[in-house]
Amino acid sequence: MTLAEVDASAWVELEGAAADPQSAFRYLNLCSVDAGGRPQARMVVLRRVDAARRILEIHTDVRSPKWLEISANPRVTILGFGPQPKVQLRLQGSAELNGPPSERAAEAWSLLPLSTRCTYMGGPPGDDIGERPASEAAVADADGQAFFGVLIFRAETLDWVQLRHADNRRAVFAYDHLGALTSSGWVNP
Repeated sequence: MTLAEVDASAWVELEGAAADPQSAFRYLNLCSVDAGGRPQARMVVLRRVDAARRILEIHTDVRSPKWLEISANPRVTILGFGPQPKVQLRLQGSAELNGPPSERAAEAWSLLPLSTRCTYMGGPPGDDIGERPASEAAVADADGQAFFGVLIFRAETLDWVQLRHADNRRAVFAYDHLGALTSSGWVNP
């Protein structure tokens, strides 16, 4: 494969993953840095991809630690691995947060099935399960939309690694703020 083919195939894979719950790249590892400077990683679900602009969309609870971490430092890494053909995609870039009052969050919410909306109706992520103040419980159970946010990730770099039996391959790509490829090259794995 040429560098152009590797770049295109990575983004085709990501686009397909946003629509296919069985895709290995549907569930990605989102890495941020907490207030103490410690790296934090968690699995997220890829919801939409704009390959031309190098954008990934992820949904999240605005009460989650990652929302606060990314609010303070929007520089994040996204990591995925597909077992066939043993490809790792590591994307670095920045995240834009769109909270409940935003048009983007309202539009994304309107497209969610009820089963997914229910995930935003409980207590804050990481809190103990137990009694909540009645006022918070009423709001949370009535309308999870108040806690729904959309994270828009814009890739600045892609580090592609393919594990092979005898000859691993690795390529790196850089993109400008509009998503245009600005450089690419093969590097040692």
